[in-house]
Amino acid sequence: MRLVFAGTPEVAVPALDALLASDRHEVAAVVTRPDAPAGRGRRLVASPVAQRAEEAGIEILRPERPRDPAFQERLRAIAPDCAPVVAYGALLPESVLDIPRHGWVNLHFSLLPAWRGAAPVQHAVIAGDEVTGASTFQIEKGLDSGPVYGVLTEEVRPEDTSGDLLTRLAFAGAGLLAATMDGIEDGSLRAVPQPAEGVTLAPKLSVNDARIDWDHPALGVHRLVRGCTPAPGAWTVFRGERLKVRQVALAPEQSALAPGELATGKHSVHAGTGSHAVELIWVQPQGKKPMAAADWARGVRVRPGERLG
Repeated sequence: MRLVFAGTPEVAVPALDALLASDRHEVAAVVTRPDAPAGRGRRLVASPVAQRAEEAGIEILRPERPRDPAFQERLRAIAPDCAPVVAYGALLPESVLDIPRHGWVNLHFSLLPAWRGAAPVQHAVIAGDEVTGASTFQIEKGLDSGPVYGVLTEEVRPEDTSGDLLTRLAFAGAGLLAATMDGIEDGSLRAVPQPAEGVTLAPKLSVNDARIDWDHPALGVHRLVRGCTPAPGAWTVFRGERLKVRQVALAPEQSALAPGELATGKHSVHAGTGSHAVELIWVQPQGKKPMAAADWARGVRVRPGERLG
């Protein structure tokens, strides 16, 4: 089939690579978000998908909005049979959805109808899901509500961050998306409507969502830190300044500290929660690089009874 691939971040690149490697399909162009400011100099940088497409010599479409008439005209001229999508980052109007003969097929990183929305992996980790996965589905007007072509499952490991899990799903999902394109082409796949039960939503996490509530149980704090790593980054407050918490570990259940209370040892730092303590492993003070929590505690000279939050 003749394909137009839509995607933007690094997590979409494995799927693009899988389609480029296929001898059954031609990737005629990619659609990605416009170049964005990055780094200290805030210079414009092409998206990871755009960079990979440039390496492969593929036409790159960067519409400010998918509603732009010039973009839609060019898409019609390319005449794709299908448009696979991975984390493109913009809503597609009906006039765009109707252009490919087989529509737009999204690779979504959850077992639909669970975790519809922009941050399915983060929410799965925070909720304590033991199993998640990826789904390919036909994009329609609703939010991730279209009929499903295929799924795969992936175990959520006890220490997985959302970044760890998303990386595994990106590579496994690349194969699923390529297989879905094969099945659509030869007619062996039919999309199945999602069940009405089991719908959960996964909106994008804000900075406020990532603030640690030390009154929550240790397991909840542990999951929040893992789910918000690498972005938006779990955080708390110490002496009036923001402190990012990049990694924690569950401490023995008999440990007893008040919520947020710090206890320091020679090589360890513990913080109290609503149940038992967690051990701080890596933190990042405001304006500084990440560091071992024990080094941070020695540097700031934590006083007895001081608290986070």
